[in-house]
Amino acid sequence: QVVLVSGHLDSWDVGQGAMDDGGGAFISWEALSLIKDLGLRPKRTLRLVLWTGEEQGGVGARQYYQLHKENISNFDIVMESDEGTFKPSGLGFSGSAEARDIVKEIMTLLQPINATDVYDTADGTDIAYWMRDGVPGASLHNDINKYFWFHHSQGDTMTVQDPNQMNLCAAVWTVVSYVIADMEDMLPR
Repeated sequence: QVVLVSGHLDSWDVGQGAMDDGGGAFISWEALSLIKDLGLRPKRTLRLVLWTGEEQGGVGARQYYQLHKENISNFDIVMESDEGTFKPSGLGFSGSAEARDIVKEIMTLLQPINATDVYDTADGTDIAYWMRDGVPGASLHNDINKYFWFHHSQGDTMTVQDPNQMNLCAAVWTVVSYVIADMEDMLPR
């Protein structure tokens, strides 16, 4: 059984793609690194996917889905961060009402960093195939007021990344992915 965390690489455009969407790739990698460094071993596999070709029609996501869809019942949740890594407020979530209640309970663990909100839907080109077929999905919600200042511009460089805000985003990703991966049962469909 698999809990998937992900971001994609957008540096095909004029900028470096550091904020969009290198930040999502960074926090996904960091989540797994933190879990490993803490010596935690969840019941399910935590899998990191760094998508390619999102801006070219989601070709990387489509290929991954085609290769793994026969095991769709083993995918517990798919998570994608694709709107920068600014101060997080919570998660967008798509799934059953029962699964939503579980995710809301998990999000209470993030009260110390004030990132507890659960929004009505998850967004993500790279996880859309999975959600369409009933796999619960989550996307990072953060303060995107400055997102389009840098999105697909020459200003999208590493200097846009705020290490403190990225750490908060990584904390959200780490807590949610680990708790879901370590629950007794998979999220209800």
